[in-house]
Amino acid sequence: MSRVGLLPIVLPADVQVDINGSEVAVRGTKGELSRRFHPDMSILMEEGQLRVGRPTDSKLHRSLHGLTRSLLANMVEGVSKGFVKVLEVNGVGYRAQASGEKLALQLGYAHPVEFSPPAGIGLSVEGPNRIRVVGIDRELVGSTAARIRALRPADSYKGKGIKYVEEKLRLKPGKAGKLGK
Repeated sequence: MSRVGLLPIVLPADVQVDINGSEVAVRGTKGELSRRFHPDMSILMEEGQLRVGRPTDSKLHRSLHGLTRSLLANMVEGVSKGFVKVLEVNGVGYRAQASGEKLALQLGYAHPVEFSPPAGIGLSVEGPNRIRVVGIDRELVGSTAARIRALRPADSYKGKGIKYVEEKLRLKPGKAGKLGK
């Protein structure tokens, strides 16, 4: 049995769920999310909890069981609390600025890099070197943060570039150089 799939999802008081066959819509204080799940998975709401069931113990149904439950739990958490990823820009002359909806980044290139967030994502700049990515869809927040990081990933020799705040960089030693002859 799937240990993740068996866990019930407790719904906060301010969250409403509409189940229409394999499509589920979740509404909360932060917004609304909807998603279509595999038609074999059964999603039931009972006593303020969501439960996910599977028809058989086949490999496909076992894998979909935990996935469906995790996606539902992320939807519920997103519309009630939201998700945040914080990025850090390191390097001499590297900085981030908010210009309206867009993000203007100085990353050591000859020109500033402009980044436009997708719909449903909020970007804010905290100081010259911190970028905060906020949204209700966990998948979209993570992929947006990854796209920003990919503009100039932190290098492994000097640590210059964009990294997640919680990310630990292991810096490599540079060249040892020639020893005296």
